[in-house]
Amino acid sequence: MSTMQEVAKKAGVSKATVSRVLSGKGYVSEATKEQVFKAIAETGYRPNLLARNLATNKSECIGFVVTNTLYQGSYFNEILSQAAQKLESHGRQLVLVDGKHSAAEEQEAIQFLLDLRCDAIIIYPRFLTVDAMDLIIDKYKQPIMVVNRKLRKNHSHCIFCDHQGSSYHATQYLIERGHQNIAFITGSLDSPTAIERLSGYKAALAASSLPVQDELIVQGKWTPTSGALAVELLLDSNVPFSAIIASNDDMAIGAIKKLDEVGMKVPENISIIGFDNIPIAPFLRPPLSSIKDPVSGMINEVINRLISMLDGGYLSKENIFQSELIIRDSVSNGPFFNSMENKSSVENAQ
Repeated sequence: MSTMQEVAKKAGVSKATVSRVLSGKGYVSEATKEQVFKAIAETGYRPNLLARNLATNKSECIGFVVTNTLYQGSYFNEILSQAAQKLESHGRQLVLVDGKHSAAEEQEAIQFLLDLRCDAIIIYPRFLTVDAMDLIIDKYKQPIMVVNRKLRKNHSHCIFCDHQGSSYHATQYLIERGHQNIAFITGSLDSPTAIERLSGYKAALAASSLPVQDELIVQGKWTPTSGALAVELLLDSNVPFSAIIASNDDMAIGAIKKLDEVGMKVPENISIIGFDNIPIAPFLRPPLSSIKDPVSGMINEVINRLISMLDGGYLSKENIFQSELIIRDSVSNGPFFNSMENKSSVENAQ
């Protein structure tokens, strides 16, 4: 492996001059730069990236911290794909680091990226609290953006989806279609997203003066298996229900399979709505109704904001993103739909 000294010798300049050319610091004539770059090409010299980053205080890399329990599924595939493509268009490299299984490990992952001299960092937190992330943003000069959390202090450093509002809307839609006994399969309740979606469901029931039935709320773990198990528990409770909202599409798919195994058809017997609108959702039998988060728009906003922080420019204040409820064949009218239509007709006539 060639060294900087060999490059300097071949170019007929000092080692310090080669260093100035590589770091971009200090004056070097264009002719000398050409000599140095030609020598680099001929010798095959590759500068030490960490040393270069230390010298220039710039890496052209953006770090992304995501805990490994979130890697699976189409939702995070879309997030990472969008982030990589967007950064490539800006001439920057994406560096993915595992946040592992605790707040301390998420913070270690952030520090690892800072030690690599990443120009900026994106965090999709699972364990770090909002207060902890505000402190991290205040502590470091590198721009840091937080995805899927609403910060109390650094509002321009976060973007998030209205998970509560989208769940409220889905529940309200089912109620309007004549469903009053609606089951809900939560995600893991150590997830703020799962808690917000459950909260939206409860709020929609309350707004329609419908009771929250604890027997119709079952905790899942984001997997198809847990969705199937949730349906078993719902059926064992002997509490009637005509619709299910699952906190992601994977659990909805597991739920549909279990319902089919026990002879209950979707949507003839049970209507179902999921979250995430995974690519296979329209191709299921029946096609799955789902709530789609605006992943592309969110990631574009995150990266645009980081680039603005790094290079200067307009810094958007658009923090909250709305999801879209996509209705397909997995939803039909509930048992109270005709009576609700009749009531509406009478009220309109009056």
